[in-house]
Amino acid sequence: MVTVDQVLGSLKKVVDPELHKDIVSMGMIKDLSINGDRVAFTLELTTPACPFNSDIERDVRNAIENLGVKDLELKVAARVMEGRAISMDELLPGVKNIIAVASGKGGVGKTTVSVNLALALAKAGAKVGLLDADIYGPSVPLMLGLKSSPEVVNNKIQPPEIEGIKVISMGFFYERSQQAGIYRGPIVSGIVKQFLTDVNWENLDYLIIDLPPGTGDAPLTLAQTIPITGILIVTTPQEVAMNVAVKALGMFNKLNVPIVGVVENMSYMRCPNCSEEVYLFGKGGGRKISEQYGIPFIGEIPLHPQIMEGSDTGRPVVISEPDSVQAHAFSKAAKVIAGRVSIIAAEMREQGQDDGRNDSGSGKQNGM
Repeated sequence: MVTVDQVLGSLKKVVDPELHKDIVSMGMIKDLSINGDRVAFTLELTTPACPFNSDIERDVRNAIENLGVKDLELKVAARVMEGRAISMDELLPGVKNIIAVASGKGGVGKTTVSVNLALALAKAGAKVGLLDADIYGPSVPLMLGLKSSPEVVNNKIQPPEIEGIKVISMGFFYERSQQAGIYRGPIVSGIVKQFLTDVNWENLDYLIIDLPPGTGDAPLTLAQTIPITGILIVTTPQEVAMNVAVKALGMFNKLNVPIVGVVENMSYMRCPNCSEEVYLFGKGGGRKISEQYGIPFIGEIPLHPQIMEGSDTGRPVVISEPDSVQAHAFSKAAKVIAGRVSIIAAEMREQGQDDGRNDSGSGKQNGM
């Protein structure tokens, strides 16, 4: 019969491919028990959207099998790590991670990326919120087919839910679809703060914030109001889009906000006849930013009519065409982003901001 030390010793050889730490030190082994020839424990992964979840589970099973254990009861769960410095007086104590999606200019499909990434994370099993911080031209409700206005309960705005995500947008509060948002900077800042503080964002793994283009009041208010896990930069392959995206990158660097990475939208179009990838707007813009500024490259999102149609009809491609190449591109990007957030959280933990995982590495042995 194996012992607890033997099991933990074998599992310590399993290393998370992204965090580069063994799963025992990371506190990913829960409720270990040994009863005769039977070994049972829970493998608690750092996010349900990790691209290496199946690899880690396979390595865990192999490690236990190498000990000669034939009766293994393995439960696989996930608990997203906190990637923010959250204190007791924090404005959003129920939100583990805030990911702001930014671009230097309009027209790069930033909102489309935000919506589909939020849906992809929710489909993976995460608890997700989506805040539309574009006060002047909110489009998230249209893209999700949401028309009902939020209710207010106990002085808290209750965000409507759809496909597993909570959503808030200034678009809910316009009386007519043609009504323009005409607000000066201080009012914009006040609305963004209200969406952060007066909305019921309880129990979220990820709050995705779709920022307006540029480097104006909304991004500055967000960065200065609340701790952000990181910024996702959206660009397209064109040189002009790259140059402006770099300006947004520079602003957040000055504000000491971590960068999750850069995603390239409208990267290529796949020919329907020959399946050849056609690069209409140039090639490799996102990778150039990644290499030049040392930030992770998240991935490429193709240009496809279904993505546009899904946004116009309120049925994003991740929901309407889940098996399509374009939907898989968003899902893959979401997993890479979730992995990056776990890395940021692990780095914070090393710096002394523990998220409570360190009490879970020990086990108990029964039947001795």
